[in-house]
Amino acid sequence: MLTLHLADAVRTAWDAAPLTGAGVAVEGTRVAAVGPAAELRQRFPGARERHWPGVLGPARVHEGPLPEAPSPRERVHAVLKLGAAAVLAAAVDTPDLRDVARRTDVAVLPAVRAAAVVPGGRADLAVFDADGTCLATVCAGRLVHRRR
Repeated sequence: MLTLHLADAVRTAWDAAPLTGAGVAVEGTRVAAVGPAAELRQRFPGARERHWPGVLGPARVHEGPLPEAPSPRERVHAVLKLGAAAVLAAAVDTPDLRDVARRTDVAVLPAVRAAAVVPGGRADLAVFDADGTCLATVCAGRLVHRRR
């Protein structure tokens, strides 16, 4: 299934200039295209559309220890609520945490990497409002957190 994630602005990298009235086409676990909403609708007619207020861009890499929570699932979900779809291997230091990360499709990385939204790349996206609150996180093409 193909989904168009459309937003007020889209950044392919957080230090890139924003594209206004744009979106990201996601097919399965991968980014199919990035561009103006009208062009994406024309290129992918009949695609499911999700409209997000705020700025859509690459999901973050959580660089520190996972937040404390009562269960491994809640610890991983706390990271997703921050707009991260990847964690460092050192942070998932128990079999239970590694299992939850795997089941949730959270990328486990040996080191920090630059996050970007590029065609063919893994569809890890996050939407932030003007005050920096994460509104939604998409992990490997799947919506895993939505604030509202």
